[in-house]
Amino acid sequence: MTNAAVSSDAAGVVKARALAYYLPQFHPIAENDEWWGPGFSEWTNLARARRRFPGHYQPHIPGEVGFYDLRVAETRAQQADLARAHGVEAFLYWHYWFGGRRILERPFAEVLESGEPDFPFALAWANQTWTGIWHGAEHRVLIEQTYPGPEDEAAHFAMLLPAFTDPRYVTVNGRPLFYVFRPEQLPEPAAFVDRWQKMASKAGLPGLYLVAEVSDLLGRGAVYSRHAEDGFDAGVHVRIPAATTSAATLAMRVGRRLRRPEMYPYAREPVERPPLGEGPPLLPCVYPNWDNTPRSGARGLAVWGSTPERFRAHLRDAVERVQPLPSDERLVFIKSWNEWAEGNHLEPDRRWGRAYLDVVRDEVGA
Repeated sequence: MTNAAVSSDAAGVVKARALAYYLPQFHPIAENDEWWGPGFSEWTNLARARRRFPGHYQPHIPGEVGFYDLRVAETRAQQADLARAHGVEAFLYWHYWFGGRRILERPFAEVLESGEPDFPFALAWANQTWTGIWHGAEHRVLIEQTYPGPEDEAAHFAMLLPAFTDPRYVTVNGRPLFYVFRPEQLPEPAAFVDRWQKMASKAGLPGLYLVAEVSDLLGRGAVYSRHAEDGFDAGVHVRIPAATTSAATLAMRVGRRLRRPEMYPYAREPVERPPLGEGPPLLPCVYPNWDNTPRSGARGLAVWGSTPERFRAHLRDAVERVQPLPSDERLVFIKSWNEWAEGNHLEPDRRWGRAYLDVVRDEVGA
């Protein structure tokens, strides 16, 4: 498969390119064994999830794919088949690089080396220090994200080059897409962009399509909004779909006094977003839901009341927003394919089955 086939309507005109974030933390690694106990994976968090308030949907129990181990090739093939059949163009694998140290790399490394599954992918650099914040120990540093300088960037790029040149890798106008989770934490974002584009050109690529996350937690303002000025090819507006009305805020404050998580209803209408912009576009990201109480317990943030039809409103709005762009640039990001302990997953669960995937197929096209 060359340059990921894109979804089309009946007339063959591209509607949108749906990319779903993909978490690789569903297998044990030595570091997690040391930090959290033998055999820890994201399933460990999910297994201790419980209802924190009336009507709270927890735990989310996996459906047809089950409690899987991502070291198993058949599981990865099953995920790809499900995604392909429901209009998800590619998985956006979270990728970790800490000054030359890699972690959770095995699932993607095996996908790359084996050539299977034959399903498109791209990489998202989760450039953030790992702490114990999920478990109430935010000052406990597990792995520090550092930026040693251009030599480290050159080593990082060289490690990624075999992926960038794989025929399955997602490209935009021929350029491999690379996503940066925390651009505001780069020492010099504009210089980073310049160096990476030069390394791509030197390697014989037509450049990279560099994407910066513009994180806006609950509509309170983005922590980074310079994607155009710093030379990124696009930004992605990431906002949890919470209805932060005055009544919801009051209920949240009452809940906090009762030692409940911060909680809001899932927004029935699409969340407010900045416009695409005239230069590098600000692309939309949509959530099936959000609920990180399996990780953070009463310190978490839970959105309640999500349904496939409410999700449809958000996805339809996102698809409509990207229509002014050239077909290859009509990217819609979905968070996520399998973030089970954050309550956002397209993968089937026992409550909804494939219903959220069916929405993607309906609104984007299979």
